[in-house]
Amino acid sequence: MNNLNSILIEGNLVRDPLLKSTAKGTSVCTFSLASNRFYKQDNMLEKEVSFFDVESWSKLAENCYNLGRKGRGVRVVGRLKQDRWNGPDGKLHSKVSIIAEHVEFRPDFKKEEEMEKMSAGAALTDTALDNADVAGAASQITCEEYQEAPF
Repeated sequence: MNNLNSILIEGNLVRDPLLKSTAKGTSVCTFSLASNRFYKQDNMLEKEVSFFDVESWSKLAENCYNLGRKGRGVRVVGRLKQDRWNGPDGKLHSKVSIIAEHVEFRPDFKKEEEMEKMSAGAALTDTALDNADVAGAASQITCEEYQEAPF
C-alpha cells in the first residue's frame, strides 16, 4: 500500500525552465518557483517566500519548457521526492523536490504596453484581452472572468 504523497503549490517561476534529455531520449524540464505566504504579526503584514525545485517529464516537460518563462505564474500538482547522496566530504546530503504531474500557467500578456498598464493599476480593456496570449485556454476570457479567476 502506498502512502499519500501529494502537493499543490502556486507561485512564480524564478528563472527560465531548463530542458534536458535522458540517455533514452526522454525529456526532463526543471524549473524553480517562488511561493509567497502573507501573515499578520503584531498588526504588521509579513511576507515569507519559499523556493521549490520542480521536475516535469516527457510531453509535460516539453510544454513547461515552451510555455514557461521567468516571472510567469504557475500552479503545480504533483508529488514530493527526496534524493539522498554522500558528498565528497563523506557527509550525507538530501534534497526534496516536486515531481509535477499537472502544470497550469497563468495567462501570459506578452505586450509590454499591457504589462505597464497592469503594473500601474489600470483596468484591463476588452482590446487588451483580445490581444492577450492565454496559454492553454480554449477561448479568450472577459474582463469580469479574469478578475474573478481563482488564482
